[in-house]
Amino acid sequence: MKTEIELKELVKEKYAEIANQTKDFNAASCCGAGGCSEEIYNIMSDDYTQLNGYAADADLGLGCGLPTAFAKINKGDVVIDLGSGAGNDCFIARAATGETGKVIGIDFTEQMVAKARTNAEKLGYHNVEFRLGDIEQMPVSANMANVVVSNCVLNLVPNKFNVIKEVYRVLKPGGHFSISDIVLEGQLPSQLKNAAEMYAGCVSGAIQQQVYLELIAANGFENITIQKSKEIIIPNDILVNYLSTAEIAAFRISEMGIFSITVYAEKPMLEKSVCTPGSGCC
Repeated sequence: MKTEIELKELVKEKYAEIANQTKDFNAASCCGAGGCSEEIYNIMSDDYTQLNGYAADADLGLGCGLPTAFAKINKGDVVIDLGSGAGNDCFIARAATGETGKVIGIDFTEQMVAKARTNAEKLGYHNVEFRLGDIEQMPVSANMANVVVSNCVLNLVPNKFNVIKEVYRVLKPGGHFSISDIVLEGQLPSQLKNAAEMYAGCVSGAIQQQVYLELIAANGFENITIQKSKEIIIPNDILVNYLSTAEIAAFRISEMGIFSITVYAEKPMLEKSVCTPGSGCC
């Protein structure tokens, strides 16, 4: 069993490689993990190309939703993007918040941050900033953001509770988030859970949808809503690397599923004490 630090280093190494891959390569792969399917098959990502602010050079095909399209961003808002990659969601957020707003992208992969900064410079954006940092300890002051977005990133983080706690900290009272992520219904086969490529590819780091929503509620968020949900169908030529023919057949007819969801939640205007396990307040 790998430690949280080892898993994060695995993801960092993989996404350093992905930073130099093309969108076409990533979109036909396991969320950028490699050319693991012979099918022309966009496994995770949605089409960004029609959204205002879309920048082709910043689109690596790594997302699993369109959180910025659901994020209710207003002119002048401060927006934080978790796991900002080459900057695609940040640039779309900027189109919504305008020149009077500010967008901060946070990523812990140096190659991604460098690529995003280059893209921002080419576009001439002076109110989009990219910071190198861990989203479990964001390099951002408390109560500063109106909106937090993220696209297929939290599932890669071993300690998701810490990230959601940090999202709550950086949001202003009354602020909200819209996060697209991968979740599970039922138990994923252990062979997939333990496969490093699938972990970096957004699947085996995912948790149960109900647990995901409970983590959000446990951190004090309100009005938790699933804005969009779609099932992720993994092709057999990927599954054959991890499961036998019989196991694939059983997997297909099981109640277990892999889903991309976009979740919305609000930080209350008046903060409430959060009940932690063992505190006696529950």
